[in-house]
Amino acid sequence: MAELATGETFPALLEINARLRGSRPAIREKDLGIWQTWTWRQVRDEVRVMASGLAALGLARGDKVVIIGDNRPQLYWAMVAAQALGAVPVPVYQDAAASEMQFVLDHAEARFAVVEDQEQVDKLLEIRPRCPRLEAIVYRDPRGLRHYTQPFLHSLAAIDAMGREHQKEHPEFYDEEAGKAKGSDAAIILYTSGTTGQPKGVVLSFDNIVKIARMSAELEGLSEKDETLSYLPMAWVGDNMFSLGQTYVTGFCINCPESSATVMQDLREIGPTYFFAPPPIFQNILTQVLIRIEDASWIKRRLFHYFMKVARRVGSDILTKKPVPVGQRFLYWLGNLLVFGPLKNTLGFSRMRLVYTAGEAIGPDIFNFFRSIGVPMKQLYGQTEATVFVTVQPNDQVRLDTVGVPCPGVELKLDQTGEVLYRSPGVFKEYYKNPQATAETKTADGWVHTGDAGILDRDGHLKIVDRAKDVGRLENGALFAPKYLENKLKFFPAIKEAVTFGADREFATAMISINLEAVGSWAEKRNLAYTSYSELAQKPEVYDLIKAAVEQVNRDIAQDKDLAGSQIKRFLLLHKELDADDGELTRTRKVRRRFVAEKYADIIAALYGGKDSVHVEAKVSFEDGRSGTLKADLKIADAAVSEAQAPRALAA
Repeated sequence: MAELATGETFPALLEINARLRGSRPAIREKDLGIWQTWTWRQVRDEVRVMASGLAALGLARGDKVVIIGDNRPQLYWAMVAAQALGAVPVPVYQDAAASEMQFVLDHAEARFAVVEDQEQVDKLLEIRPRCPRLEAIVYRDPRGLRHYTQPFLHSLAAIDAMGREHQKEHPEFYDEEAGKAKGSDAAIILYTSGTTGQPKGVVLSFDNIVKIARMSAELEGLSEKDETLSYLPMAWVGDNMFSLGQTYVTGFCINCPESSATVMQDLREIGPTYFFAPPPIFQNILTQVLIRIEDASWIKRRLFHYFMKVARRVGSDILTKKPVPVGQRFLYWLGNLLVFGPLKNTLGFSRMRLVYTAGEAIGPDIFNFFRSIGVPMKQLYGQTEATVFVTVQPNDQVRLDTVGVPCPGVELKLDQTGEVLYRSPGVFKEYYKNPQATAETKTADGWVHTGDAGILDRDGHLKIVDRAKDVGRLENGALFAPKYLENKLKFFPAIKEAVTFGADREFATAMISINLEAVGSWAEKRNLAYTSYSELAQKPEVYDLIKAAVEQVNRDIAQDKDLAGSQIKRFLLLHKELDADDGELTRTRKVRRRFVAEKYADIIAALYGGKDSVHVEAKVSFEDGRSGTLKADLKIADAAVSEAQAPRALAA
C-alpha cells in the first residue's frame, strides 16, 4: 500500500499530499459533459488562494462558515480553507428548506456562507433578516445573479482575486495561520437529521476524523490508486469521511458528478474502485434493474432469472473464495459472462473492490442480490458521533444479519437494556451549545449511548435490532421491530416507503407508499390507465400487488421465532409519497416516526378500528414552493398471516 499522509489536520495533510503526490489527480468534476481534473498540487494552490481571500473578507479564527450545495471541488476547498484559518465549516443539506437552514445558521452563529448557486443564495436572502450574524455570502456559480447588488454578496472568483492580492501583501500569512491548528481542535460541525426533534450540532475534531480515516484505510488497504464517487450530501458525516478524511489520508481521487440527475451515468463513466451508499440507494438501483428486466425480451428475462438462481446459490461463496462444486462454478462463470458482468458494467460496478452500506438496516434480499452477482458489498455500523466507524464486517465474515465486529481501536458493549454503547478515538467532542445532551449521550469515561438495540453473537458480531426507543411488543408479548418489517417490505420494487405500527397493540399494521416508477411501469404493461399517484395507488390491481408482497413478508418473518407474532394483518396504500419537504422524512430519508404518527393519527385509528376505508385531507408542498391539499378515500386491506415455522439458516 502507498504511503499514508501523517499530518494532524487537513491543511497539514494537504501540504503533505502536494509534496508526496503533487501530480496525481486529487479531485474531478464533470462540467458540461466533460471531466475536469485537479492534481494535489493544484488543490493545495486553490485552497491557499481561497483561504487568503476569505481572510481578506474578514473570516477569522473561531468563526463558523456554512457550506451549502452539491458536491463541488470549490466547496470541499472552502472547508479546508476555513480550517486553515481556524474557522469551523458547517455543511448544510442542499435540499433543506429555508426554515431548516435558518435553524442551523442561527444555532451555529455562522458569520459566513459559501454556497453553490442562485438557489442557495435565494434561500439565504430569505432568512438573512432572521440571522443577524450572517455577514457575507460567497457563491460559486454566478448564473442568475448578475443583477443581485447586495454588498454582502461575493462571487468566488472575486474572493480568489482578493486572495491573490492578499498573498502578495502577506506571503507568510497562510502558513502561519494553518500552522496554529492542532489535532484536538474542532474541525467541523455536522447537524444530526433530527428524527425526534431539532437537530444537534455534532462537533468533531481533526483527531476524530484523521485517526478514524487512517484506521479504516489501513483496515481495508485503501491507497492513492483508489477512486470513489462523491455524490452523497456534504452535510452527512459519511461524505466527510470518504470524500475528505480518507482521501486526504490516502491520496486517492474523488469524483464529483455533474448533477444529482446524472449520478448513475457518471458512476458508469468513472467506474470507481470504492463505493458507499445507504440502503435506499441500493434499493433504487435494484428497482431499476428489475424494471429493465421486465421490459426486456423473453429470452433475456429467462436468462436473468435462471442465472440469478445460480448466483443466489453460490455467488457469495465464490466471492469469498469458498469451495464450490465444479458444475456450479461453471454455471456461475457462464452467468457472469452473459448476465452479471454486463449488468455490473452497466451499473458502473465492474472495478469495485470495496463497497459499504450503512445508515440503516439493509434488507437481506437486497444485500444478497448484490453480493451474489459479485459486488463485494459489506455492512458497517456507525454514527455521526462516532465519526462513522463503529463496526465493520471482515471480508471473510460477511453475514446478512449482522453489521460486523468492532473496528480496530473501538470498544463495544451492551447495557442491561440491550442498548449498544461504544468508545473509540472517533468519539465526538460535544454537541455544540448543548451540554445537557452531551452528558446524556457521552459518559464521563467516554462511552457513547447509540440509542440502538443490539445483540452480540458468540463470534463478537453485532446485530442491530432497531432503534431502542422504537422496539416494542404487541399485546400478546410478541417482539415488534418496526424498521425490520419496513426493510422487508421495501425490498419489493413496488414499495418505496413503509411505516409499521404495533407496539402495545393487538396486531401489526402498515402504511405503504408505492414506488410510482415501478408501479407505473407495471400498470402500463397491463393497460391500467391512471392520472395521478393517488389514483394509481387506490386501484384494486395495485392493492393485490402490494398484498402479495405483504403476505410474502409475513411468510418470511413466520420463520423467525422472535418476530413471528408481529406479522402485518392490515395495511393501506397512502395517497402520496412520504416527503422530507412535508416533514415526514429527514433529509437522509429516515422516517420521523413521532411526526408521522401524529399527522396520520386518523389513518392509524382506522387501521385498528375495523374500518375498510378512511378519508384523508393532507397539505402537501410542491417543488415550486406552492402548497395544496390532497383529498382521497383510502382503502384498508387485510393480509393473511402464516403459522410460525422453524427458522431457515441465513446464507453467508
